[in-house]
Order: sequence, then structure tokens, then C-alpha cells
Amino acid sequence: MPRAAMQERPRIAITVGDPAGIGPEIAIAAAGSREVRAVCEPVLYGPHSPEALAAFSAGVVSAEAGQASYDAIVAAVRDAQAGVVHGIATGPVHKEAFAACGLPWKGHTDLLGHLTGSRQVAMMFYSEPLRVVLATVHVPLSDVPRLLTQTLLEDVITLTARSLPDFGYVAPRIGLAGLNPHAGEHGLMGHEDDAVLRPAVEACRARGIDVQGPFPGDTVFLKATRGAFDVVVACYHDQGLIPVKLLAFGQSVNVTLGLPIIRTSVDHGTAFDIARQGTADASSMVSAITLAARLARGRAATDNSGPLR
Repeated sequence: MPRAAMQERPRIAITVGDPAGIGPEIAIAAAGSREVRAVCEPVLYGPHSPEALAAFSAGVVSAEAGQASYDAIVAAVRDAQAGVVHGIATGPVHKEAFAACGLPWKGHTDLLGHLTGSRQVAMMFYSEPLRVVLATVHVPLSDVPRLLTQTLLEDVITLTARSLPDFGYVAPRIGLAGLNPHAGEHGLMGHEDDAVLRPAVEACRARGIDVQGPFPGDTVFLKATRGAFDVVVACYHDQGLIPVKLLAFGQSVNVTLGLPIIRTSVDHGTAFDIARQGTADASSMVSAITLAARLARGRAATDNSGPLR
């Protein structure tokens, strides 16, 4: 039977993230929700029972918590690669806890790229009002101009154009946010927009990609919400995440583009200040899981190798 005709729900791995944060709480709540159960079979990875969580102090950074969150990610990726699960939705990890146990990765995106051997990955935040892909992620702002090469931008734009059809945008219209105020104002406020960003756009357009820019960062996101673009490529972390979180905090989903497996995540951090208080909002985790299930079904519908295992 072709996958398009399958009736069973995809299995989605849910990693609980750092066990000292709100990850286990929102993972359990989301996995038990009617909305999630209607579209997939959730499978929890990582410490989440009261007995297992007792080994970690709530709201405290520790190497043990970092290692536990890492181990859960590794197990989920292994099972996704083997077809045991059909996608992964991850709870928030703590970068300091990763560092405390000697892990070199800054978070999920670079770790997942390493675990899957992916050459090019990018972080996208997906929401109904706005979709944003980040050209650079967890780096100091002072390093962004040096890292933002024409090659990097061409790779990110190309990956975005290749990935957006999975989300229903068959011929995605891409807008590139400028690096400097007013997109450099023809060199008056920085040279990178004309020397690096514009040539990257022209090169991608020559290959048939519908991308425009660079546009001033203070207007390009507004243009996108009004229908001019399906997705915006932002130059750096906060440039892209501020508008997404302003418009859709709790509903936007972090998606890793460029992986051979499906991975989504929440749009927030570990929230140590409210860990285990029963007040954490699981809505972003619900959104992440349901999007992973949707992507898994879409991938199955275009794969003729048989039904989900």
C-alpha cells in the first residue's frame, strides 16, 4: 500500500530537554493532550518520571542534566534514522549544562547536524503569520559580519528554497533582511549589504530561486506578514526571532532544515525560574509535535517505499 493511503498515526519522539527545566513538564502535558494524540503516537525520551527527575535539582545548571538531555537526543536521532520513529520534537536544552559536561555544541541545530552528518543545516521558525530562517545562529553579534559570507548566504537561501515545499510553499518567495540599518543605504551605513548580500541574491536568482533583497530589517518582516514573501532569511539570531516571538510566541515552531530526519522544537528556553511549579505552558510543544506529525505524513505521501514501519 502506498504511504499516501496509510491510516496509522506516525510515531513522534519527544525529548524532554534539560530535566532541571520545564521540558519534562511540557513534554508530558503535550504527549497526553487530545490534539497530539489525534495526529500521532508520542514517545517520550529522557528522564520524565518523578523518580527519575528526583536526581536533578529544579532550576539548577548541572553537568548531569546536560548529559541526560544529550543522551535523549542521541537516542531519538538513532531511532529516527532507523525508522523506529518518524520525527523528533525536542524540549529545550540548556547551553551552559551542555558546556558543563564537556559537549562542544551550542544547542540542537549544530548537534543534530553532527549526529546526522548533514553538510548544511539551518534554523527556521515556522508560524502562521511569519516564517524566518536564520543565516547565523548562536554567535556573538560582533562576529556576524565576518561569518556572513556570500557562500553562506547562497547556501542558506538555496536550502530554504529547497525545504519550503515541505510546508506547502511549492515555489517559495524569499525576502532577505539587510544586515545594516537601511540595508546599508548604498554604503553609507556599512558595505556588507552591497558587497555580500546583494551578490548572493543575484546569484540565487540566476539559478531560478525567487529571492529578493536585501531589504531594511525594520520593514522586511512587515512586508512578509502582508503577503509579499513566504519566508524571510534573517542575518542573525535576534533580528529574526524578535518579530516571530512578538507575533507568535507559544505557537511558533523551531524546525531544523537540511536534516535527513524531521526535527521540530519549542520556541522558548528551559525556564528554570518556573521549573516543576505546574505553571508551564505546553502550547509550543503541542505545536512542535503536531507540525512534526504533519511533516512525517507529507514525507510518507511522497515516498513510495511502503507504509510507515
